[in-house]
Amino acid sequence: MSFHRYVALGDSFTEGVGDPDPTRPNGVRGWADRMAAELAGDDFTYANLAIRGRKLLQIVAEQLEPAIAMKPDLVTIYAGANDVLRPRVDIDNLMATYDVAIGRLTDAGARVVMFTAYDPGESPVFGALRGRFAIYNELVREIAERHDAVLVDFWRLRDYRDDRLWDIDRMHMSSAGHQRMAIAVLDTLGIAHDLKPLEVLERPLLTSKQRRAANLEWAKSHAGPWVKRRLTGTSSGDGLRPRWPALAPVTAG
Repeated sequence: MSFHRYVALGDSFTEGVGDPDPTRPNGVRGWADRMAAELAGDDFTYANLAIRGRKLLQIVAEQLEPAIAMKPDLVTIYAGANDVLRPRVDIDNLMATYDVAIGRLTDAGARVVMFTAYDPGESPVFGALRGRFAIYNELVREIAERHDAVLVDFWRLRDYRDDRLWDIDRMHMSSAGHQRMAIAVLDTLGIAHDLKPLEVLERPLLTSKQRRAANLEWAKSHAGPWVKRRLTGTSSGDGLRPRWPALAPVTAG
């Protein structure tokens, strides 16, 4: 299986937050860039329209038409997690919009890759929303089946229980996590590749006192600002533009 025009859509998951690279737009790399490098060839181009903080309706409104205009033969899209995290969300209506969007992408001739959300069951912060995410995931699976989309089942990738695959903010994948996701997408598509898991250092065991101090620092540096943005209606993606807004060649490796 080979592709020639790949467009990535979504939020921070696809933009690449948690995988820092100061040489790239917005200072991040991410699994989609990593995957595109594996797909690179003489007749391959790639665009990434994802912007952190975007909710599903924003992704559909801002990214769908530009993507279709590029006539992609491969589209990856992850949308809805930011909505599910909100205090109130109508998941059924939200996913009805997602269903229409996926239908438009497949009707345009693209092979569409979708994702379930990660299982937050072991998270002390997001674990209370596990039921919501399970409902979201079941609806994603229905949409994928209806439109013959490829599904990467993030919920079942149990190696992500290793906190080294997560960034220090505990909400985004680390560089190792993004590499793992690129491998998962390529494997699910059945595409041969040379990617290997990144080596990660063992993290030292913390005493109870050290763990409490780390949790307090995390709450101050990451959880607090995240809650504030939601209360004030702002987004971490405000003012940002898509990293790769137009199809362009990619350097392999």
